[in-house]
Amino acid sequence: MAKPNLGRRVADAAEIALANNKYVTFVDVVTGLRWLHSRHVDLWRQGRAATLSELAAVDDERLRDAAAALGEWARRRGLRPVATPYVSGSRDRGALRFTSGGDQAEFTTHWLSPDLSEARVKALTERQAKAPDLVTVRQEAPWTCAECGGTGALLIVEEAEPHCLTCADLDHLVFLPSGNATLSRRAKKESGLSAVVVEFNRRRKVYQRVGVLVEAAALALAEESSLADEELRLRRRDRDRVRRAEQDVEFQERMAAEIARLFPGCPAERAREIAEHAGQRGSGRVGRTAAAKALDENAITLAVVASVRHGDTDYDALLMSGVPRREARERIKGRIEARLAEWRAPAHPADVQAARKRG
Repeated sequence: MAKPNLGRRVADAAEIALANNKYVTFVDVVTGLRWLHSRHVDLWRQGRAATLSELAAVDDERLRDAAAALGEWARRRGLRPVATPYVSGSRDRGALRFTSGGDQAEFTTHWLSPDLSEARVKALTERQAKAPDLVTVRQEAPWTCAECGGTGALLIVEEAEPHCLTCADLDHLVFLPSGNATLSRRAKKESGLSAVVVEFNRRRKVYQRVGVLVEAAALALAEESSLADEELRLRRRDRDRVRRAEQDVEFQERMAAEIARLFPGCPAERAREIAEHAGQRGSGRVGRTAAAKALDENAITLAVVASVRHGDTDYDALLMSGVPRREARERIKGRIEARLAEWRAPAHPADVQAARKRG
């Protein structure tokens, strides 16, 4: 296909995007040319493809020709170029790549209409610069965790490979299904660590949001602020009833006692909290493993470490800011070891009250 013909096709696709949005992106053009489907763009944004060209119907050279044609058309139309970052929705929050080599600037330029107000331009720029939500995928097809070899209902991509929620340190979060935008927004705002859950819609051939993973305490706060809504009150009672039915009280009491034996300096309330969280039936957490059920010392210690990691350090904040999981763990390693050493020491009466105040 001759380049003049490509220029006309690019211009046609760009005009449609400009009319709809008052700005044009390279992604708008390649989807308008039918070189990519929106589901391919979703996969790329989730970090499940190294480059956009891997999913396109054309090669790198053709994509660069289209980008050049878009730039020529935009300059003729007097559009304003704005460089914009493209950040992956995977755990590493790395910069997305369009092609395997070369400068990516020609792909990341957004072309804005001169009719756009400064307020709109600022809003668009801030939205694009903001780190995207972490994305987990509800996967029906068989898959294997790259770290532990296990599987699960949800996966998250790290370094272009699938990981289960346990290996990705997200298994302490609870799932809030879509359906109540206010509750989801409040829970996500209250949660220090959260992730959007998507699922592939085979009929529409796109990934759709089906819910969000949030901290249990954040969900409770969000529900508390919405108690005026009768439907939410009924839902909360139903959820509490299910949770009580799932609790294995006897096992959790034995686990709490073992935590107290191994970590005599751990506050009693905290030991019960760890046992209830790790030992919840059907959770798949370390407390439900065969080793933990046998009160294996290593398994119990892992449950305590997980609690300290999420509750006593800034680990979740590091993950949300884009710090890779292994680096985040290395940063907080000393604080975890210090807390474990503190709890392993026998509790003195004078220390008990201070430990309770610390929480």
